[in-house]
Amino acid sequence: MNENYSVQLENLNIYQQEEKVLKDVTFCLKKGEFVYIIGRVGSGKSSLLKVIYGEIPVTEGEGNVCGFDLKKIKKSSIPKLRRKLGIVFQDFQLLTDRDVYRNLKFVLSATACEKKEIDKRIIEVLDNVGMSDKIKRMPHELSGGEQQRIVIARALLNHPELILADEPTGNLDPETSEGILKLLADISNNGCSVIMATHNYSVLKKFPYRTIKCEENKISELNENITAIDFESIKE
Repeated sequence: MNENYSVQLENLNIYQQEEKVLKDVTFCLKKGEFVYIIGRVGSGKSSLLKVIYGEIPVTEGEGNVCGFDLKKIKKSSIPKLRRKLGIVFQDFQLLTDRDVYRNLKFVLSATACEKKEIDKRIIEVLDNVGMSDKIKRMPHELSGGEQQRIVIARALLNHPELILADEPTGNLDPETSEGILKLLADISNNGCSVIMATHNYSVLKKFPYRTIKCEENKISELNENITAIDFESIKE
C-alpha cells in the first residue's frame, strides 16, 4: 500500500446478499483528503462504506484501508481496523440511557487507558466539536445537530486516520447541516481523511470537494465544478 493513501480499492466487485451492487470499483483516497459519495438510494453508497469498514467482505478485487488488506483480513482483526476509523451515522446511535460523558467513556472502556487519560481525551474531543458544555447532558436533552456533534466527537476518540460519514446531515435542517459540514471539513484540514455519503446537494455546493457518483452499478468521478452538476438528475 502507498503510505500516502488511507484507502486504495482496485477492481472491486461489491455484493449484498449475492447481488452485485457495484462492479470494477477503483478508488484511492489520500491522507487528509475529503471526498463526497453521491447517488440515488440503493446505488451502492452505503455498501461501499461497509466494504471500507469491514462489514462486507472483499472477495473479488483488491482493497487496502489504513494498512489493512481487506481481502486477507480475518474477522478477529476487523475491530483493529475499526479502531483506525471513525464512523458517523445519520441516526446518531447514541446510548439513550447514559449522558454524553458515559456515551464517550463506553467507547474507550475497551482500551487500556487509565481514567485520567479517558477523561482528558473526552474533554479534548468535546472541545473539538464545540460541545464541552454538554458533557453531562442526556441525548434527549440535545438537539439533532448537537447529537450529531457528539457522534463526531465519539468518532474522534481513537485518533482515527479516516472518518466515514453516512448521510450525517440527513435529519438536520440546512443551517445545522452547514455547521456539521464545516466541522468535518476542519477535521479533514487537520489531516484526517473524510468520506461522506450524502443526498444533501445544497451543502455540497457550499463546500465543494472531490465527488464520486454511484450509478448503474458503477462509480465515476465527477470532474465538473460542483456548482455545475445537475443534481436533479441524481435525486430520488
